[in-house]
Amino acid sequence: MKIHKEGYKIIRNFIIISLTILLFFPYFYLSFILLSTLLLIVYFFRVPNRKIKTSKNVVFAPCDGKIVQIREVEETEFFKQKKILVSIFMSPLNVHSNHYPIDGNVVYTKYHPGKFLVAWNPKSSTKNERSSVVIENTKISVLVRQIAGALARRIVTYSKRNERVTSGEELGFIKFGSRVDLYLPLSTEINVKLNEKVKAKISIIAKY
Repeated sequence: MKIHKEGYKIIRNFIIISLTILLFFPYFYLSFILLSTLLLIVYFFRVPNRKIKTSKNVVFAPCDGKIVQIREVEETEFFKQKKILVSIFMSPLNVHSNHYPIDGNVVYTKYHPGKFLVAWNPKSSTKNERSSVVIENTKISVLVRQIAGALARRIVTYSKRNERVTSGEELGFIKFGSRVDLYLPLSTEINVKLNEKVKAKISIIAKY
C-alpha cells in the first residue's frame, strides 16, 4: 500500500502545523490527538495494491463504496436519453481514488461548479459540484460522474479528451466523502444490488 499523490501536500502541511503547535504547547494529550489525526489523514489517502482481473465485456466499479441507487433515468448532459444509473456512495473511510470502469477512448470531459448537498441526496447528481467523463469503445459508452458531497470540496479529474484509457487506470480523486455515478446503456446486465459494498478494480458492476 502507498500514499496517494493528492495527499502529500496535506500530510506535509499537517505535520508542520502539528510540530509548531507542540513547540508552544507540549502536552501529551494534544500530541495524542494530533498523531491520531495524522494517522487518519494518512489512512484516507491510502492506495491499496490491487490488480484488475482481465475480463471482457464487463464494467468494473470505479471506486470503493456502497451502492445507493440503481434506477432508470434520463441522462441530460451528454447522451440525452434514458440510461441505467448506478450510484456508489463513498464514506470518508473508503479509498477515494477513482478508476476507469472500461477500456476505451475518453470522448468527453466537463467540470461543473455547484452545491454541496449530502452525497446520497438524488439531487446531488445534477446540483452538486461534479465532473463528468465519458469513455467509449466499440461496444459501449459509459459516463462516470464524480460528485462532491457535504464534506468533499475538491474534485480532481485526470482525464483528457481523445486519450486512450484502460479499465482500472486512475481517473481522478475526490477528497473527504463523496459519490460516483455510472450511466450505463439500458441493455447492460446489472451485476450488483442496493446496499452492496463494492471495490474499485475488483467488483463487477455490469456486463455487456
